Amino acid sequence: MLSIGLSSAVLGIEAYPVEVEVDISSGLPHFSTVGLPDTAIKESKNRVLAAIKNSGYEFSMKRITVNLAPAAVKKEGAAFDLSIALGILAANGQLSQDRLQKYIVLGELSLDGSVRKVKGTLPIALAAREAGVDGLIIPEGNRKEASVVKGLNVFPVRNLKETVDFLNGRDELSSFSIDLEEEFEDRRNYETDFADVKGQEYAKRALEVAASGGHNILLIGPPGSGKTMLAKRLPSILPTITLDEALETTKIHSVIGLISSRSAIVGTRPFRSPHHTISDVALIGGGSFPRPGEVSLAHNGVLFLDEFPEFHRNVLEVLRQPIEDGVVTIVRVSTALTYPAKFMLAAAMNPCPCGFYGDSQRECTCTPFQIQKYRAKISGPLLDRIDMHIEVPPVKYQELTVDTDGESSLTIRTRVQRARDIQKERFKKFKSVYCNAHMEAKYIRKYCILEKEAEKLLKDAIERLGLSARAYDRILKVSRTIADLEAKEEISSHHIAEAIQYRSLDRNLWM
Repeated sequence: MLSIGLSSAVLGIEAYPVEVEVDISSGLPHFSTVGLPDTAIKESKNRVLAAIKNSGYEFSMKRITVNLAPAAVKKEGAAFDLSIALGILAANGQLSQDRLQKYIVLGELSLDGSVRKVKGTLPIALAAREAGVDGLIIPEGNRKEASVVKGLNVFPVRNLKETVDFLNGRDELSSFSIDLEEEFEDRRNYETDFADVKGQEYAKRALEVAASGGHNILLIGPPGSGKTMLAKRLPSILPTITLDEALETTKIHSVIGLISSRSAIVGTRPFRSPHHTISDVALIGGGSFPRPGEVSLAHNGVLFLDEFPEFHRNVLEVLRQPIEDGVVTIVRVSTALTYPAKFMLAAAMNPCPCGFYGDSQRECTCTPFQIQKYRAKISGPLLDRIDMHIEVPPVKYQELTVDTDGESSLTIRTRVQRARDIQKERFKKFKSVYCNAHMEAKYIRKYCILEKEAEKLLKDAIERLGLSARAYDRILKVSRTIADLEAKEEISSHHIAEAIQYRSLDRNLWM
């Protein structure tokens, strides 16, 4: 007999429907799965057969063929286990085939018949709603994640027997739902706060400017100066994540399997901090079954690269496209996948290999050649995409022992949000530009209007400090953001002066 059920799989971060066809015929006992399955799917026969027997259903081993259609697309993971088991029971007459074809089914089976959590539930739930099916049958551990999608009946199940009883009409399951707005509000609090940071007022001001304009930032300072501590608090001062941004971010995290069973949505801007030994594929995405990398997991948030020069050169170079375009394109022989990667880059590095070049308290042991070699690990084109280079000096004892807290993240974020609102209004006609950091040359000429004194100061800085044309554009962008923080239309000389201070590498302070 033949049975046909519905399931789904993810390609990139989008889901597509999969028909699970099961044919049971006479012949020597054999179980085969076709339709370009990976190893996990091929091994499902052992899990499925054990789960059917241990759930108390009759089973006589015959010739079983499972086809996952469309057969030309590679499929991976154990999410087809439950659908395959239901197809076998339907083919041998123990399950209603009519109801089986009305639901999309997902779930990995344990040997005792219980159903385990799977990856990619959110994009599959979105596809299920578009397909117009009666509902989505999923593991209980995925119920919150799937219920984010409004207009879809979500039926969480704990085991194979419960699923069969529901499809046979012997038992009723209640559709699970949540209050998405309430869930979103509950998860919008950050665990870190700028009030915890002692001293470093200059660096905190620089991070506020960077957050206000969406500027990439490089923190330069000796070990223990607080570079990582500052970077971890950067997401907490970025504009509050919107519901649409949260859903888009959750979708990416769902594909990787990073959504816990206790949460339904990512409520804060992500902060990703990969180790410097990471490969280019892990950072950018890809693999035999392409999946998002760290740059996509940082979408709508912050990608922090600590020990910046220690990353392999080829790993750093692949960052250039996503920083510029906000997307990553992975090309394979049969397909090309695009992942969103709109993030703010924050990087940190020591001024030299030993970390103490320019430190008044400790002596640097590096030779000029070692220092030059260390800094040369970061290429010019990549450095060109970082607007602000910030000095982070060691914190003095008097600052560490101060009892009063600094400004909270909420206070800083309020100012950042006002500046972003000004930019949103300014660039509302342009789809590719939404903050000052993304201005191209034509927008810089149009929106970076300098007062006479500011123009004179910038000209003097270019001539006396030997600043490059690249630095000229960056200074104008950052000064535009500083002016926005003060709600000023024209850029004044003190805006330019502050922006120049945020180009320490161009000013040769570390060379």
